[in-house]
Amino acid sequence: MLIFFLALTGFEIHGSLNFFGFEQAVTFHNTAAIIFLVLIGLAIFWHFTTGEWRQYLPTRQHLRAQIEYYITGIFRNAPHPTKKTALTKLNPLQRLVYLALKILVIPVMVFSGLLYMFYRYPQSAGIQSLNIESLGSIAILHTAGAFVLISFIIAHVYLITTGHSPTSNLKAMITGYEVIEVEKTISSDNVIEATK
Repeated sequence: MLIFFLALTGFEIHGSLNFFGFEQAVTFHNTAAIIFLVLIGLAIFWHFTTGEWRQYLPTRQHLRAQIEYYITGIFRNAPHPTKKTALTKLNPLQRLVYLALKILVIPVMVFSGLLYMFYRYPQSAGIQSLNIESLGSIAILHTAGAFVLISFIIAHVYLITTGHSPTSNLKAMITGYEVIEVEKTISSDNVIEATK
């Protein structure tokens, strides 16, 4: 929701929409951006204190099968090529996409957004902030990053509906709890006991 709100207010600042009014959109966008920065900081802290950062280490194992599954297999009701476990919550494609978001897209958005926030316009000479020539290339970079994030969110919303039921993945995202199928292995003792 925060990314959607940032997109809404950002595109109004950009001049593509007219919803809150320019000044209000800037205020809302800056406030949401600060909340987003706090959220990023908490996520980084959580990832490193819990060791969950390992979930994002890329792997090529089953990567091609995962891509083929999303392109055609999902429409043929093919079995999922990877299984979730407590130690591997993300499939190989998710690992790559989330890693790219965390080390490329989000830093670009944060850096360009901070340049926007602290850019010193000629009429604000008394304010301590960045003094750079122009925001033209930064605006293009920030807007391109916004389109990447929106594309990610649209794909994410679609893929949410591809679980066991149309809402099961959404429920897991909101609650943090998901039922994972566990394959049971039968030990030789259980086989002997069952045959007695």
